[in-house]
Order: sequence, then structure tokens, then C-alpha cells
Amino acid sequence: MFRWIPFLTYAVITAVTPGPNNILSMTNGSRKGFKKALPFNFGILLGFSIVMLLCTAFCSLLTAWIPKIKLPMLVIGAGYMLYLAWETFRDEGVIEERSAKGSFASGLLLQFVNPKIYIYCIMSMEAYILPYYSGQALPLVGFALLLALIGFLFTLLWSAFGSVFKRLFTSHTKLVNSIMALLLVYCAVSLFL
Repeated sequence: MFRWIPFLTYAVITAVTPGPNNILSMTNGSRKGFKKALPFNFGILLGFSIVMLLCTAFCSLLTAWIPKIKLPMLVIGAGYMLYLAWETFRDEGVIEERSAKGSFASGLLLQFVNPKIYIYCIMSMEAYILPYYSGQALPLVGFALLLALIGFLFTLLWSAFGSVFKRLFTSHTKLVNSIMALLLVYCAVSLFL
């Protein structure tokens, strides 16, 4: 039976943590307002969906051709999650505003150079989805689009709350980072349960 709770925990934690999409969405939201930041976010959605579908196809083919890759991918993925947990825990937590371009095209193109979403998809596929749905095209496409939708919803949230999120992370840095780090450790351990 598919393990929804560990999968959704990993997907949500990864999607909610700061990364290029979220930081730029927050910056656009605080500088331009939510409505004017939407084209950038819709560019993210389209680019994210394309990358998730390509990444899913790649993972599916790789898993079918080299079944022995699962354990090393799980170990690497768990190691990466533990590294992220450690870095998140020790981070002093000042979120820097970067100059943000708010166009649809910039949101779309950002996805093709955003390493966070590649890792997000590869880990989701290898650790949670492919063990249950390998070779089943329709469910794999559904999961790829679900991953993109989850990521998109959090970029919208970051955009909507713009400067509010910045203040939250800045004023409660240690608490927020500790909770995120513990949830990442949970995700790493759940890969082997």
C-alpha cells in the first residue's frame, strides 16, 4: 500500500523550505503585490510541471534498466536529507532579498536551472512512488503533476505573504529551523521503514 504520509511530509517540507522559487516569489510578492506576481508564479507552474514530467520519465527508465540503483539512491537521498536537516538547524536564518524579475518567462526558465526541484522529483520518485507504480504511466504522470502542484501552491503562499514570511523566519529563526530539521530527519528515516 502506498505510504501517503511519508510521501506528503517529504513533498510539503521540501516545497515549503526556502529555495529559488520561494525566495523569488516572496520578493515579487512583497515588491509588486500578489496579483502582479502571478505571471511569475504561473511560469513556475508550467516550468515545474515540464521538469517533473521529464524527471519522472528519466527516473522511471533508469529504475527499469538498473534495478540495483534503488538502495544507493535511498542512501544518497537520506544522506542529502540529513545534510539539509543539519544545514537548516545551524542556519542563522536571514533570508536575503534578491532582485527579482517577475515575468512568466523568468518563472518558467528558472525551473530548468533550479537544482532543488530536480532533487525533489528524483527523491520522490525513487523513494516513494516508483516502488509502487513502476511502469504505470498514468499514475506516474499524476504524481509528477501533483509534485508540481504542491510546489506551485507553496510559491503562491510565499508570494501572498511576502514580507510576512520574511519577518516570521527572521524573528523565530531557531524554532522554525529546528522544526524543519526534525521533519527532514523524519523523512530520511522513513525512507527505510
